[in-house]
Amino acid sequence: MVVLSKPAVIEHLSLVNNTTLFHGVPLIDLSKPNLNSLLVKAYREFGLLKVINHGVPTEFITKLESLAIQFFSLPLPEKEKAGPPDPFGYGNKKIGTNGDVGWIEYILLKTNTDVNNQKFASNSGESQETFRCIVNDYVSSVKKMACEILEMLAEGLKIQPRNTFSKLLMDEESDSVFRLNHYPPCPDDQFKGRNLIGFGEHTDPQIISVLRSNNTSGLQISLKDGNWISIPPDQNSFFINVGDSLQVHV
Repeated sequence: MVVLSKPAVIEHLSLVNNTTLFHGVPLIDLSKPNLNSLLVKAYREFGLLKVINHGVPTEFITKLESLAIQFFSLPLPEKEKAGPPDPFGYGNKKIGTNGDVGWIEYILLKTNTDVNNQKFASNSGESQETFRCIVNDYVSSVKKMACEILEMLAEGLKIQPRNTFSKLLMDEESDSVFRLNHYPPCPDDQFKGRNLIGFGEHTDPQIISVLRSNNTSGLQISLKDGNWISIPPDQNSFFINVGDSLQVHV
């Protein structure tokens, strides 16, 4: 969930099961030229955009998601061998340094090292090398897309040099992370009447966050007036959210 910093023009709203669905997320086609001003406008007015023709191979996405399904399908004791998160590793229900509780389990890895690969590989049923290749292929492709967007944003904001933002992502000491979230079915009879959430209300401290919905609903954003709306999933695209570190520039 993301809190927007700017007012948004609300168009194409519909109600489904008492949830407001928003179909007007700015769409950016990375195969088109001269996107700098469109990117800046989208972030200033909305704070979130959807990217198509992003260049991340479908094969990399499919292999990564299959690997995730393998791991999250394991019995809990097996998954817990890859935890607890410190902060990297497997986590269950507790989110963040404050120990906030949500109905979620996740894998958190650094994007520039093989940390935790060995324990995840053994639990996922894949060899360490196969696990490493699948994760690195996906992360490298997403990084490439993110750098392209960040460099166009820098140009659109007239920030020099062009790689001011992207070099932070590609630096060997980068603190960027890769996270896989899984939201298991909630036993309604056990938690009836409780307002359980998967991942609570928050802003992202990073420059940008790259989100893939895997065709699963649940992503919500808060508008300037405080109303929450749901973003329809799109398994063929990525959502790019402006983080607190970039917000000061846009």
